[in-house]
Amino acid sequence: MKILVIGSGGREHAIVDSLARSSHKPKIYAAPGNGGIRELAELVPISSDDVPALAEFAETHRIDLTFVGPEVPLSKGVVDLFRNKGLKIVGPKADDARLESSKSFAKQFFKANQIPTADFQEFTTAQGAYAALESSRYPIVVKADGLAAGKGVVVAENREQAMAAVQQFMEAKTLGNAGSKVVIEEFLTGEEASFHVFADGAAFQSMVAAQDHKRRFDGDTGPNTGGMGAYSVDTILSAQDHEAVLNRMIRPTLAAAHEYTGILYAGIMLTADGPKLLEYNARFGDPETQVILPRLKTDLVDVLVDIAEHRLASRRLEWRTEASATVVLVSRGYPGRIEPGKQISGLEEAKRIEGVTVFHAETRWEDGKIYTAGGRVLNVTARGATLTEALDRAYLATGMIDFDGKDFRKDIGQKGLLKQR
Repeated sequence: MKILVIGSGGREHAIVDSLARSSHKPKIYAAPGNGGIRELAELVPISSDDVPALAEFAETHRIDLTFVGPEVPLSKGVVDLFRNKGLKIVGPKADDARLESSKSFAKQFFKANQIPTADFQEFTTAQGAYAALESSRYPIVVKADGLAAGKGVVVAENREQAMAAVQQFMEAKTLGNAGSKVVIEEFLTGEEASFHVFADGAAFQSMVAAQDHKRRFDGDTGPNTGGMGAYSVDTILSAQDHEAVLNRMIRPTLAAAHEYTGILYAGIMLTADGPKLLEYNARFGDPETQVILPRLKTDLVDVLVDIAEHRLASRRLEWRTEASATVVLVSRGYPGRIEPGKQISGLEEAKRIEGVTVFHAETRWEDGKIYTAGGRVLNVTARGATLTEALDRAYLATGMIDFDGKDFRKDIGQKGLLKQR
């Protein structure tokens, strides 16, 4: 069996790692992959957003199944093209991927389907947004409408910060066309949670919950990032919250979206009034994937084939009761300007720790050595009988890895530990 995984980050390394553990022993290709993925898959030098070239490769190499990791190829219609060519692929069509690719579309969808979410307004001009901010209550959230790699959301503590965010998104165009429209919404208070489901167009199955750490620095301070770490343990959602998410968010969404296939990821705020939906992603979260898939006991190849063949309901998913945690190692300066090309050491030593896997995010392999190639460099992931054990292992491994400018948050999972006490 030949499987193509589209993408190049830590999420895709975790997906490839799970596929490589399959009893089916598939031949795996990754486009374009990274320095760590190359140990498990054949790298294909095609950009993840070059949709025509990806389809041509899949046809030429007779790929049996393709899995899409990142959001950009989904928004560009990679699933639509593959299906038109008779190629099996797991992911939503471009129309359904708008739940992620357009914040405005998503918020209108939530409103139309009575999905609990924050109050919002949308603007196509900076002047309109500025006027609204004059009378807004703070803190408030400013979101770029389009895809921005996790960097299009600003939690503004005051009017000046909110105005600056609008100016950056809409006038300075720091996010390109993604900021041509903005959504300004109510700030919700509570604990965040990430809730994923597999969907095959008719049925769905839930995954274990996770919690991401989006802010750059300890104590949830600093700018939003693509994610500085995550953990997964069964106590993140109560039974009541779990049912509320299913009944008030997931089921109405999949009913309205009709034949949604692939991964649906709900970013949730657990408020005093119950769970509210912050946003949807049309793919696995990053770094949530790195803590969710290590807990999946069911063969991932079987799950993906079931989705592609619309028989997901035929198999009950099994999950490990162990906790998992991941610490993201970043380059100095992230999420701003960074200097790549730093040699990484200690990877083999870290991997020898029981329960530890190091997923590569932005790395490059050259002449037998691994170098940094971006801001989020590595995801040091560990499983343990308890969350404490998982975190201890992850941080122990983190200390063994080194590169010039290495940085990371020191408080991943602390909210989960407090909840267990």
